[in-house]
This record gives sequence, C-alpha cells and structure tokens, in this order.
Amino acid sequence: MLNRLLILLICATALTAQVDSKALSQAGKRSDWITNGRTLAEEHFSPLDEINDKNVERLGLDWSFVLDTRRGLEATPLVVDGVMYFSSVWSLVYAVDAKSGELRWKWDPKVPRSEGLWACCDAVNRGVAFYEGKVYIGVLDGRLAAIDAKTGETAWEVQTTDPDQPYTITGAPRIANGKVLIGNGGAEYGVRGFVSAYDAQTGNLDWRFYTVPGDPSKGFESPAMERAAKTWTGEWWTLGGGGTVWDSIVYDPELNLVYVGVGNGSPWDHKARSPDGGDNLYLCSIVALNGNTGELVWHYQQVPGETWDYTAVQPMMLVDLEIEGKKRKTLLQAPKNGFFYVLDRETGELISAEKIVPITWATHVDMKTGRPVEVPGARYLEGSFDVGPAPMGAHNWHAMSYSPDTGFVYIPAHQSMTRYTRIKDFEHGDGVWNLGIENGAPVSPPFDPPALLLAWDPVKQEERWRVPFKQVANGGTLATAGNLVFQGNSSGYFAAYRADDGKKLWETPVGTTIIAAPITYELEGRQYISVLASWGGALGLHRANFAGFHGVRGRMLTFTLDGKAEMPKAEGRTYPELTEIPFEAPREQIQQGARLYAQHCQRCHGIGTNSSGAIADLRRSDPAVFENYVGIVSDGNFEPLGMPGFKEWLDQSEIAAIKSYILDRRAALPK
Repeated sequence: MLNRLLILLICATALTAQVDSKALSQAGKRSDWITNGRTLAEEHFSPLDEINDKNVERLGLDWSFVLDTRRGLEATPLVVDGVMYFSSVWSLVYAVDAKSGELRWKWDPKVPRSEGLWACCDAVNRGVAFYEGKVYIGVLDGRLAAIDAKTGETAWEVQTTDPDQPYTITGAPRIANGKVLIGNGGAEYGVRGFVSAYDAQTGNLDWRFYTVPGDPSKGFESPAMERAAKTWTGEWWTLGGGGTVWDSIVYDPELNLVYVGVGNGSPWDHKARSPDGGDNLYLCSIVALNGNTGELVWHYQQVPGETWDYTAVQPMMLVDLEIEGKKRKTLLQAPKNGFFYVLDRETGELISAEKIVPITWATHVDMKTGRPVEVPGARYLEGSFDVGPAPMGAHNWHAMSYSPDTGFVYIPAHQSMTRYTRIKDFEHGDGVWNLGIENGAPVSPPFDPPALLLAWDPVKQEERWRVPFKQVANGGTLATAGNLVFQGNSSGYFAAYRADDGKKLWETPVGTTIIAAPITYELEGRQYISVLASWGGALGLHRANFAGFHGVRGRMLTFTLDGKAEMPKAEGRTYPELTEIPFEAPREQIQQGARLYAQHCQRCHGIGTNSSGAIADLRRSDPAVFENYVGIVSDGNFEPLGMPGFKEWLDQSEIAAIKSYILDRRAALPK
C-alpha cells in the first residue's frame, strides 16, 4: 500500500499543472478527483488508504458547506488542485476550497423556474466536468456552459436542444479527446433523444448521434438511423420516440470509443408508439460510437421493444477482467431491468447477464440471441401485470463502484414492483407525461427489504454479500484501497463497510438523506471523504418523509480522521397541524383528479401524493393554499419557488378535480 501511495503522490505532483486529455487518461495516478468516476473508466475507486478498515472508526466531520436549497442534491463533486467543484439544483455551480470549505465562487445560469416543468424528476443536476482550466455544466434548460475555473466567469455557452421542445439536462458532461459530451432528458414529454459532442475550447458542435429515427420522409442522418427505422412501425416520429441520453456516457481513449446509455421509449407502452411491434432501436441499448465522428461502431439492446420504462442510461464502468482464463476488456452495467451485464467493450459481445434482484417480466437472458426471455403477459396487452423491477429500477442513476482489490462491484440496488395497465384509447398530449399506461400504483409490500447494498462478483456473476435497508433509497458508493466502501442512505446516515465482507465499521447521522456518490482525495498528506447530502430527486417512491426529513437544507460534508467539526443543524420543512377541510366531490371527479395528477404533478410531488420531502407534501398544505388553488396551479403564483403555472394545460374544472383528489388523500392521513 505504501509504495502505491508514494507513486500516486509523485505522479500527482507532475500532473496537476494541466488537466488535459493526457491527464484524464492517467487520472488513476492522481490523488485528487478530476472526472466523474475518478477515472475515465468510472470505477469510483481510489487507491488512497490512509483511512482504512483499521482506523475508520476515528472518522469525523472536518468541514461543511451549507447550500441555500432544500431540494435534491445528486452531484458527484470534482477536486482539482485543491479546489472542489460541484453542482446543485437549477444547475448552480460552486467552487470551494477543498481543505477548508471556503467559497471561491458561485455560478448561476439563471434558469427560468418554469423550466422545472419539463424535468424528470425535479430540477436536479448530477455534476460537472473539468478540462484545460474550464468547468463544464449541462444546464436544465438545455444549455451547455463552460466556466473559467479560476474566476467563475462564463467562457462560452451554447443551446444544445431545441428550446421550443420540452428537453432538459440533468446529467453530468463527459470529456472525450478535447470534446464535451452531453445528452438530455424529456422522453415522457415526447422528444427524440440524442447525444452531442462540442469542441471544449470553442463550444462549436462537432458531431451528434440520434438514438431513435425521425420522420423517414425527411431522410436519415446516418446509416444507423436508416437501419433503426426498419425496427419501428406506425408514425412513431409524431410521438417523439424517446431514447434520451439523460445520464451515463463513458469514454475509452485506448479504443477511442464513446459508450452511450440510451433511455426508454415514448410513450412507455410499446404498442402505443409502434403498433405493429418491432425492436425499436436504439431504445434501452448501449451504443458504442467512434470518438472522432460519432458514427455507430456497435450496439447491444438490453430490452427489444422496451415497454416498462427500462433504460440503459445507468452507470457504466470499463474494467479489464480475467474470464475463463482470458483477459477481456469489459463494460459492466446494472441497469433498471434487474440484470447485471458484462459486455466485451471492443465488440459489444454479450459475455454474461444474471439477475441481481427478483424479476417478474423475464426469466433469463438467452446467451445465443442476447435477448431476454419474457414471461407471458408481461407486456400487459390484455390486462394488468405486476412488473418488477418497477420504473425506479433495480439500479438507477446512483453510482456503483468497483474495487480491483476485492474484484467486487458495489451496487445500490432496489427491489420494487408496479402494476401496469394499458390505456387502450391513448391519445398523445403536449406538455404532459405520455406514458400510455394508467397511473401505475406500487405493489406493496412486494419485497423485504426494499433496498440493498450488494457486493457483486462480475466474473462469477453472483452476490458475495449484502446490506439490507428498510428505507426505499440508498446512495451511490465509493470503494477505496483501505478495504472500505462508503455509502449514504435515506435513513439519514453516512456509513463505511468493510469491502471484502460487508461488515459495517462506522456510521454517523447527518440530519438528512444522502443518495449522491461520495468521493475521496488527498491534500498535504491528509485524506478527505466528501459527499453531498440532501434529498435527491422528487419522486415519492422514495418517501423520505417516513424518515423524518422534511426538506432539510442541503450541505457538502467532508470527513477526515479525527475531524472535530460540528454537524450543521438540520432545520427542515415543518407543516402546520392538520385541520379538517370539509369537501364533497363525486367519485368520478376524484378519479379524474388522480389521472390528471399522474400526468402533471406526480413527477415532483410523488406517486399517490407521497412527497419525498424535497418538495411540499400537497396533502399537508395550509388551508389558504386550497383556497387559492387556481392562482397557484393555473396562474403560477408560486413560480418563484419553482412551481410553474399550468394554464396552458389545465382548465379550471381539471384543477378542481386535482384539488378534490388531493383533499381526498389528505382525509386519509392519520390524525
């Protein structure tokens, strides 16, 4: 361990002068954290071992930085030359001293709060990129911006999406050979997905790869799109198609390949968007693109004809593994659908795929065809079907990590199930969620526990150990050479586990939830562990209210051995005592309100009105709010708080129906 650390420190001294393409390709030799997963391979592993399984019980808070937000924090921070860079909601960027937490600068893109209308889910941001003196951020409203790392001034910015279409950006940019790569979100609103590469110095568009085909009458952008069009039917382009690249992008400089995870279809229901079937390339696929041109080199589709909101945008990592006595360049991913995939990253060949959680939609993956073997009825064509994993997925955007010391991948996994029922007379609408299914209700309790920290052997494709969680969400992971795995959770704790057997060695209460990924770095011979803490995202599937965290202000927490700082006070959202609000409404109106709520409200305020705590629990609103429902919901009276007006999408009778549904749910709360 000592020799590895000595080499690390010597190399770090030589490399800190400039973060260029060479430095990024050698990021594993550094003691800081200069790209999203620490290295371009995105293993979220650090060779630092000052903090280890023998002394981690001495870990204490060294400094904290409290943010002026009570909404979700999901970003993985970067540390470059003693400065920490991270993003917050509404695409704000902060630069703080990595040793003291003192603010250097703050950058505000001044996103119109109405842009949050299109965001799934909430106005979150998952991080920044750093390259040659600039910090890069994908902005919620579709912009890509370059910021001077020293001054915090805007160097350039470019609109990457059509501003007239409901696109958003929540994912972190990546750097590939002098280019900034960025995707987007918005599939449920009816957009067409793509990933773009911009010149890092000028902001000029270099190349763009569309993930699904457009209108055939207008021609195809590439041979890949022409081939993909043969796997779609009907007039899918009028519905957008989906396939947004809202998170994982990974670059292999040796192969000069960019690996892009492609999202779900729009609408979710396969038959609604492609009525005569078809695989619908390149939905729910990993596509490998030429880093210079963006041309397709290979693809692997995990779920042909995707119809369950399954995506392949979850974190990918590039690891060389010895499989059956042969060294293989592999790509590892645990996506939403419940399987763990090992692919040959040179060719796209499927090496193995096994379940990490219980699955109801498929029995296994056929190794001859690479296709999942589906369970009869799982496509809910003739009736309802209880689908597991649910849309939250077996694994979502939360970072997983890999330790070369143990050979394990550490996965924040979830076990859940949702009932799917088709809307047989589905009609596409502008400005609303277009799922093609009824308001999917969680099937509860399907599994106990609902969340797990899994140590997974990617070679043997088997679980090695697990840690169960009572709460639904657990955070991204960090593995270190100190035989440790760090992870936060929605119960309000940050913990360290022994990497080889999963024994909990240390934990501390943090006064709020943690689902972002931690990082570690070394400054002046001292190792630090940092993590953003605050509820991330807004879907009520997580139900953080049950843990008692009602919109606590977010904070960056940094720990060291023998740290003595005090944890920031957890001053969260408080609700007035529930008072009875008499109301009468026909059952048909309440049911209409439930459907409208699912289309317009649940992405922020939670499925079934179960708020996450990051955004107000509508059931607990003050009576004055219910008296002014039209002003708030239609006219945008709360727009400064991020609640846009829905006048364009809802008339007063529909607002009244939603109000009745909320009041009905309020009446069901325990007194």
